[in-house]
Amino acid sequence: MGIFGFFSREKKETLDKGLEKTRESVFKKISRALVGKTAVDDEVLDNLEEILITSDVGVETTLKIIKRIEKRVAQTKYMGTDELNSILRDEIAALLSENSTIDGDSFEIPENVSPYVMMVVGVNGVGKTTTIGKLAHQFKQQGKKVVLGAADTFRAAATEQLCIWGERVGVPVVKQKMGADPASVAFDTLQSAVAQKADVVIIDTAGRLHNKINLMNELTKIKNVMQKVVPDAPHEVLLVLDGSTGQNAFEQAKQFTLATEVNALAITKLDGTAKGGVVIGVSDQFNIPVKYIGVGEGMDDLQIFRKREFVDSLFS
Repeated sequence: MGIFGFFSREKKETLDKGLEKTRESVFKKISRALVGKTAVDDEVLDNLEEILITSDVGVETTLKIIKRIEKRVAQTKYMGTDELNSILRDEIAALLSENSTIDGDSFEIPENVSPYVMMVVGVNGVGKTTTIGKLAHQFKQQGKKVVLGAADTFRAAATEQLCIWGERVGVPVVKQKMGADPASVAFDTLQSAVAQKADVVIIDTAGRLHNKINLMNELTKIKNVMQKVVPDAPHEVLLVLDGSTGQNAFEQAKQFTLATEVNALAITKLDGTAKGGVVIGVSDQFNIPVKYIGVGEGMDDLQIFRKREFVDSLFS
C-alpha cells in the first residue's frame, strides 16, 4: 500500500492546498538558509532551528528535532543540504508517531459504546461550533444518528449558530433559553439521545477563559451531570484550537488541559495561515493526540489528522 493508504486523491489535494501557505513559508526560509551551502553544518542547523521556531513549531519541539538531525549528521559524517528536507520530514513524522496514538482512516467511534458522547471545549472564535457541525455531518454520512447539545448558554449567537448547523446537516439540537445552566442542557441532551437511541452526542460548551476556576468548575459539573445519564460520559473531550493563532494555541492548550481532562485535539483554520507548524508542536508538547485538522471552509474540509500524510504534504 502507498504512503497515502486510504487517503483519497481529493483529500490529499485539499490537504496540500490547505497547507500551501505554511509550506511556502517554510521552504522559502530553508532555501534562503542553504544558499551557498553544500553540507549540513552547525550554521545550517542554527538557521534551521530559527526557522522551525519562527514557524510556530515551538522551542522544545524544535530542539528535539534539531538533536535528532545532529545525531544523524554525526552518524553519517557528511550530509548534503539536498538531503535536509527528506531527513527533516522523516524526523518530524517519527516524532509525531511517538507522541500520538490516534491515526485513523475515517470518522469512527468505538462499536461497543452507544451513545458515544463528545464534549467540545475551546475559546470563542476558534471554530468550535463549525467543527461540531462538520463532525455531525461526517458521522451522519456514515449512517450514525447524531444529537447536538447547545450548552454554551452564555452567548445567544452560539446557540443560534449550532441550530443553523443542525438544520444544515439534518440533526436535532437540544437547547434551552439563554443563561440556562449548561449542565442542565447537557443532561437534557443525553436523555434525549438515549431516548432516540442516538449513536453520537456532541455537546458544545462556553469558551470563556477569563476565570480558569469558574471554567474548571463548570466543565466538571457538566461531566458529573452527564454521568447520571451515561455513566462513563464524556468518552471524548475535544479541545478545538485555532491554528492561525500560532503560540496562542499553546497557551490555550495549557489552560484547558488544566481545566479538564482533554483527550483529543482539533486544530482549525490551517488553510488561512503560515503557522501550520503549530500542529507539530502542540501534538508533541501535550501528549494529546491531534485527531482532526481544518484545512478549508467546506463541509468536508475537516479531516482526520494522519501524521505521515500531513508531514508529506508539508514537505512535498
